[in-house]
Amino acid sequence: MARNKVAFSTAEYDRRLAKTRAAMAERGLDVLFVEDPSNMAWLTGYDGWSFYVHQGVVLRLEGDPIWWGRNMDANGARRTAWLSEDCLRPYGDEFVQSTTRHPMQHLSALLAELGFEKARIGVEMENYYFSAKAYTTMCASLPNAEIVDATALVNWQRAVKSDEEIALMRRAARIAEKMVDGAIDRAEPGLRKNELVAEIYRDALLGVDDDWGDYPAIVPMCPSGADASAPHLTWDGEHLKKGECTFFELAGVYRRYHTPFCRTVFLGTPPEEMTRAEAALVEGLEAGLEAARPGNRARDIANALAAPLERAGIERGARCGYPIGLSYPPDWGERTISLRSEDDTILEQGMTFHFMPGIWAPEWGLEITEPILIREEGAAEPFCNRPRKLFVKS
Repeated sequence: MARNKVAFSTAEYDRRLAKTRAAMAERGLDVLFVEDPSNMAWLTGYDGWSFYVHQGVVLRLEGDPIWWGRNMDANGARRTAWLSEDCLRPYGDEFVQSTTRHPMQHLSALLAELGFEKARIGVEMENYYFSAKAYTTMCASLPNAEIVDATALVNWQRAVKSDEEIALMRRAARIAEKMVDGAIDRAEPGLRKNELVAEIYRDALLGVDDDWGDYPAIVPMCPSGADASAPHLTWDGEHLKKGECTFFELAGVYRRYHTPFCRTVFLGTPPEEMTRAEAALVEGLEAGLEAARPGNRARDIANALAAPLERAGIERGARCGYPIGLSYPPDWGERTISLRSEDDTILEQGMTFHFMPGIWAPEWGLEITEPILIREEGAAEPFCNRPRKLFVKS
């Protein structure tokens, strides 16, 4: 069966495997089982909506990775991953949602077959996709192995993006700009929220020129009025109203690479407290961009943002950003670095973040954010190019 063209060069995948194996060796791991679909895709190119069942990649210190998953999804691996046929080891449907057997029994037998029945095996314990039952089943099925927590081991290797990855994020950024432009242009009193979101999705999936839009790991967040005081509400069938603001938390996506981007629109005349918050937020955002330089620390960005907010009397306890790149539902963050005052991670050229300083007051919310790239020198580069302001439509 012919394979689709994978997203990256052979040299890029070799780079990723080498980085991950070095981290494995440092942790004393003989083998790593990766179930996070983002990490699976990063290592092998595998791309499919199959993460609702158990699947994963087995990475040894030598040899090609092994794709393991449901038998009906093996053709998806043949179409999207760079792996050869002998690296695909699927399990039968009798393991799917069974009350008498578990897919991890099949995986454990595979690991034993490969010589790892007494090995030190790393698994991603703190993960959306690796369940408590998966862990206990592996422990029972491999009683002589040492199964240890390797959460985020692969995620950390993804922190510094290659030029090939950054090129995809730039394409996703053009889509994000189109989505935000369309949302603000269409927003007007009387428009139903679900109709607006339908058009946002249309812009997202049509993409820009030949760059088609992929599905986002998070659906559009676009609450209005008092609902905007909650950062993670989606949409409903209510109408947009004069005298209310709506923020749009969206992401352009190209070949699974995400560039999140947020802006806020107010229909009518915004209250003074909101315009004061806007001024402080923009000042803090721009100060944070200046602090986002190689050699500085993640906390420097957060502290630069905090200073003008504190002067304006605005308390903001949440972190203000996270790494972005390749992702699958339910999250477009990479779950490693956090832009907050206690994170001492040193910033490096090629790191990418969603610098996300939202404000959620009791009766309204305001989001003005930037997806950013840490450059070789100087302040961070925003991926998107739109005014940093509260958009007001009278």
